Amino acid sequence: MKVELMNMSGQSVGEAELPENIFQVEPNMALMHQALMRQLANARQGTHKTKTRGEVNGSTRKMWKQKGTGHARQGSRKAPHWRKGGTVFGPQPRSYAQAMPLKMRRAALRSALSVKARDQQIVVLDKLEMDAPRTRTFSAMLAALNVHSSALVLLPEKNENVEQSVRNLPDVKYLRAQYLNIRDLFRYDTVLMPMGALQVIQGILG
Repeated sequence: MKVELMNMSGQSVGEAELPENIFQVEPNMALMHQALMRQLANARQGTHKTKTRGEVNGSTRKMWKQKGTGHARQGSRKAPHWRKGGTVFGPQPRSYAQAMPLKMRRAALRSALSVKARDQQIVVLDKLEMDAPRTRTFSAMLAALNVHSSALVLLPEKNENVEQSVRNLPDVKYLRAQYLNIRDLFRYDTVLMPMGALQVIQGILG
């Protein structure tokens, strides 16, 4: 699959080959959904906690004697039916982690990238280099490339100038290509990648 190879000025400088085994596979919607749900679940901290009747503050003294008062019998002020009493069957700390085989996760990424390529939401650059951090320069580059919605910028390696230029743009995120994930692919409309990042993806998913 061939796409236009662009430079940072928004000009076409040739063609780039997108591997068919990564960018032209039949999308598996169920697999992509499973991978996304797994990633969202693994991001949950699971630190929610309510106090049971054995953990709330309060006296353990019997409230009144068992018989002869005309009241219903009561054993503790910390019982769940009292105000400020304990909670029954409330949430407790737990792990939401889900396992998914590596081959399935990579297959889900290939499906997501194929959807992006089919919808022409992948922009390939010959290179992505900046002499100094400059948000205005990066924003002008996006405008020249006709990227007016949210964008995910994939980098082949650490690049301080590009990373600092992207940080102040609310709808743009940078990410090392080796950390490409299904959630970011779904969250951002356009994927912007230099040839170096494409080679990293090909090395992982190819």
